[in-house]
Formats: sequence, C-alpha cells, structure tokens
Amino acid sequence: MSALLPPVPRLVFTILEPLACIGGYLAPILDTASFASAQVPSITPTQYTSTTQILALQLGNCYGLIALIAIGVLYSTNEAKVVRNYLVACAIADIGHLWVTYEVLGYANFVDVKGWNSLAWGNVGFTFFLFVTRIAYLAGLLGKDRIAADTKKRV
Repeated sequence: MSALLPPVPRLVFTILEPLACIGGYLAPILDTASFASAQVPSITPTQYTSTTQILALQLGNCYGLIALIAIGVLYSTNEAKVVRNYLVACAIADIGHLWVTYEVLGYANFVDVKGWNSLAWGNVGFTFFLFVTRIAYLAGLLGKDRIAADTKKRV
C-alpha cells in the first residue's frame, strides 16, 4: 500500500512515523530514568521507583507496537479503505495523546514551545504534526491515492 499513498503521506506514515516510534521504543530501554524524568520538562524528577520504571518501559513497548502495526498495515495492504481506517484510528489516538499531555503539562508548559525538551517536541509537536497530516490526507488535501495494480490473475 505504501506505493498507493501520495508522496507526502507515504513519507510521513511509512518512514518518519515508524522511525520516530522506534526511537520512542529504544529511548526508555537505553536510559529509563532519563526518559521517565524528561516527560514533564519543567518538573524536577521525583524519586525513580519501580512503578516509574515499568511505566516508562511499557510506554516504550507501546511505541514499538505502533511502529510494527504501521509497517504491517501500510506495507501489506492494497486496500485504501484499510489504510484510511487505520489513519482515522491513529488520528483519534493523537487527540487522546495530546489531551493527556496537556492535562499533565498544564497550559503554560503545553504552549511554551521555547521551553520544550525533545520529549515535549515528540509528545506535542510531532504528534500534532502527525494529526494535521492525517486529517489533510483523509480530507484529500495531500493528493489522491494511486490506483492499485490488479494483482489477480485473469482466467
């Protein structure tokens, strides 16, 4: 299916997003304490606990799962409907991700773009970029899907 997407959505959804999710998978594995404490840029890290560790690692695992699902869906189907439904689900999840981040960061930190660390850029900036790109694609603003080549043999 990746060849059926217009160029910009293809680049964003089949390359950039999976790579970012792989980074989100690796970050807590490589340095769990830093990953956990950097989630809220303006707050001094609290005591690093087993709960903090498991939640950070589980979050990383979710990012790995998202990467695998994106690759699995976008590289294996020739059906635009499947891709569109996948991207609708991702857009809904983007809203949830942004809302949760807003709730924890609070308004001042959420809009303080100058004060964002790399995790805030990922949690807010990149997620918002993905959401806008998904909506633009779904609205047809980024070009039309290419027609899938007929892969069925004719008798």
